[in-house]
Amino acid sequence: MDWFRVKHTLGMCLCGSGVKRAKYLKKHKVLKHIGDNCMVMFRKIPLYPELISIGNNVWIASNVSLITHDVVHRMINNRGGADLYLAEYKGEIKIDDNVFIGANTSILPGVHIGRDTIIGAGTVVNKDISDGVYAGVPVRYLCSLEDFIARRKQKE
Repeated sequence: MDWFRVKHTLGMCLCGSGVKRAKYLKKHKVLKHIGDNCMVMFRKIPLYPELISIGNNVWIASNVSLITHDVVHRMINNRGGADLYLAEYKGEIKIDDNVFIGANTSILPGVHIGRDTIIGAGTVVNKDISDGVYAGVPVRYLCSLEDFIARRKQKE
């Protein structure tokens, strides 16, 4: 882990809440962009934080993994006798405004999460999604945000 990531990982561990962690990320310009009124529960700075953009009113629960790259190229390039060379795959993760990401979710490289989206806990987001409620492995659409809100009001 490079010094930048070590320093800011320690800094985030000292923040008492997810809202303070988001403010820390914004103040120190750790990510490409982070908007206002956000919460992030993760404490480790992912590799290539400059590939992560987070909009306004984004709430990220515990143990969410923002994965900006893969390392399969290392395995391919180290195979005995292989003449194929692969470069590291990197992809930007872009999260628009008004998004909630549930605990233990993994967001893969190159994914765009559009505005007004809820992602259920334990989801693997492997494609672009927007405007609705999603969950599953791999991610799948469940219902509109309006349907979710109506169902939630009925439970109250």
